[in-house]
Amino acid sequence: MARDPSSQPLVTAVVIDAHDVVQAGIASWCAGGESPIEIVGGFRTPLDFFASYAQTQRDVDVVVFDLQAEDGRADFESLRILCSRGERVVVFCDLTADEVILTCLEIGAATYLVKTEGKKHLLDAIQAAGTTTPHVGPRMARAIRNDSLLGRVRLSEREKQVLIAWFQTESKDAVGRLLFIAPTTVRTHLQRARAKYASIGRPASTKSALLARAIEDGILNLQDV
Repeated sequence: MARDPSSQPLVTAVVIDAHDVVQAGIASWCAGGESPIEIVGGFRTPLDFFASYAQTQRDVDVVVFDLQAEDGRADFESLRILCSRGERVVVFCDLTADEVILTCLEIGAATYLVKTEGKKHLLDAIQAAGTTTPHVGPRMARAIRNDSLLGRVRLSEREKQVLIAWFQTESKDAVGRLLFIAPTTVRTHLQRARAKYASIGRPASTKSALLARAIEDGILNLQDV
């Protein structure tokens, strides 16, 4: 059953991919009416995106980014720049190695999808990127599971800092001011923490549930809150 786009807010997105056919394909998927997503731009390289948006100062909700550069290597540096600007990045790439996926999540990507995972996962991931609900594709879930031990997630130090600050403050804006990061970056860290817990069968969809997981894993004590 097709979802009702009118029941969800419009999400604007751009695509950074060296292949015109991929850009056109994603735009076609998003224009199909199944999700309230509008592709507002397509760029062949991150530099093209930076130049365009630096000049126009436009805002976009989500960046769909092909991490694989023309030489076949993973372009982690461009991903770092995108995330440091506060962009919500959905990596959509052919690279499947656990190390690549986990590095992207550590850098700050909202989620990671392999291109063979297809239309539904991508539309769901773009829609989820603007919320606190994580989208975990099959390959990302496997990478996270492979990096976990006895059901306990391995949160990055920054993710732990954000969690602790969030439990001790009233809002994501307050966390951003405390840690000198953008509220969108705070959301990204919280979303990734939730995704890691969800992928190993320990979902934490609310703040209180996430607090319980953090206490269970020794990230903080009740006295710290």
